[in-house]
Amino acid sequence: MSFSLWNDQIVKNEEVLVDKEDRGYQFGDGVYEVVKVYNGELFTATEHIDRFYDSAEKIRITIPYTKDKLHQLLHQLVEANNIDTGHVYFQITRGAGPRNHIFPGDDVKPVITGNAKENPRPLENFEKGVKATFVEDIRWLRCDIKSLNLLGAVLAKQEAFEKGCYEAILHREEIVTEGSSSNIYGIKDGVLYTHPANNLILNGITRQVIIKCAAEIGLTVNEQAMMKEQLLAMEEVIVSSTTSEVTPVIEIDGTVIGNGTPGEWTRKLQAQFETKIPKGIKA
Repeated sequence: MSFSLWNDQIVKNEEVLVDKEDRGYQFGDGVYEVVKVYNGELFTATEHIDRFYDSAEKIRITIPYTKDKLHQLLHQLVEANNIDTGHVYFQITRGAGPRNHIFPGDDVKPVITGNAKENPRPLENFEKGVKATFVEDIRWLRCDIKSLNLLGAVLAKQEAFEKGCYEAILHREEIVTEGSSSNIYGIKDGVLYTHPANNLILNGITRQVIIKCAAEIGLTVNEQAMMKEQLLAMEEVIVSSTTSEVTPVIEIDGTVIGNGTPGEWTRKLQAQFETKIPKGIKA
């Protein structure tokens, strides 16, 4: 039996009923988060929850209970589904009401749903690296909001998949922003480059962990946008996300990165990231 989060309760999956006029379904009017679970424990849950509330505030949705309450519910969801290694997905929509672009009245309440899923770490990708392709960034200009509106990212990811690639590296004109579902970094001469955390990218929680890891291993961080040509000339390239962790990119559109294998700094970042993973201690 599997369980889901529905507003302020943990219920059986079949008990979750979403109205056909829910604004998340009709407009993508909501925000979401994904939290990694290691050894049955939530990883960086506080940071994800903080961003969840921040994204909701930016689109003027008020979450109807405290961060502590949500944290508690996510723990209960993991325990109810007996998740060891996997992730928790949760979202909030503005609620259900007659279809209208204008916000509904105060009588329409937000709807929160979530689920937990067992999902093994992609260790082969960490070890061997992945391929990527450049795709034009056609998304809106508020990528700092983790919105349910993901069609631009979906189209980019599908294009990458059809080319046999793991990820689409997005660019506005010639400036690299991020991946379709990840942040992206280049490493050269002992410096890690990544796009600054502004409205053109999502400031990934894993990105924040990687920046801390870089400082701990003596890798200088420069939050500076790269051109496509600059990225191709990097000695190492990595992408990161909640589920991708620190994934090496060894080829972009046929151009081999470095010597075509995960580089020395990438290995050090992977090892340092590993030290952050919960070993059964409560998040």
